[in-house]
Amino acid sequence: MTVALLEARDLCVTANGRDLVQAVSFSVAAGDRLAIIGPNGAGKTTLLRMLSGMLRPSSGEVKLGGRRLDRISAAERALHIAVVGQTDQPDPRLALIDYVELGRVPHAGLRRKSEERDIVAEALRRSGLLPLFGRTIGSLSGGERQRAQLARAIAQHPKILFLDEPTNHLDPRARGELLDLVAGFEMTVIAVLHDLALVAPFATRVAVMNHARLQALAAPREALTQKLIREIFGIDVLRLRHPTEDRELTVFDVPNRAAPPT
Repeated sequence: MTVALLEARDLCVTANGRDLVQAVSFSVAAGDRLAIIGPNGAGKTTLLRMLSGMLRPSSGEVKLGGRRLDRISAAERALHIAVVGQTDQPDPRLALIDYVELGRVPHAGLRRKSEERDIVAEALRRSGLLPLFGRTIGSLSGGERQRAQLARAIAQHPKILFLDEPTNHLDPRARGELLDLVAGFEMTVIAVLHDLALVAPFATRVAVMNHARLQALAAPREALTQKLIREIFGIDVLRLRHPTEDRELTVFDVPNRAAPPT
């Protein structure tokens, strides 16, 4: 029997008498790209923090490769898990290459310096930032800083990459390009996504959260159904043929609630 790469069992978090996550169970296989979606306050980021080991559940457990995550030291977890959060604010004077090298801290002393330099250069190349390696963080655009965070994370050589709303503050084109980049890394990814239009092109599976509970876990087409999206988000999902290309468009639309004319 194949052991899931990551497994959540009956995860619950309660704070100030309020359930933030309630009885969530699922598993993630190697190579999955799992998008966690839901309205504000649904428990998405809380769930991500538990899965990555940043938050201990009130009850339940998370297993990484069959081992309880809370019994793995932070130093060892850093060899397997990389997190790109919403609040990372590096010193703007820091050189990009030095920032990406921080991803190698968990592996300190395990490789020769020349190998470490090659790993950092490869992370910059895969993130499309190698020509900018000498620039400072403060001189980068918003999209370039997001790529810098990804470069630091993939330099860490994780088994699982966690992303908490990675497309925030990016323009529409940059959002899609960033997730296309992540999909090309060919690693296991668990991402909280706010923009529903980005989910289907990126994810292999979707976890839908609402009122602290897991409402659905399925492939994008099965998870983003008209019934469920209307019920949870109060919007419609429409699937249309592209007018000039041989592909389907998924459109999310706010229904017209105006009273019909009398």
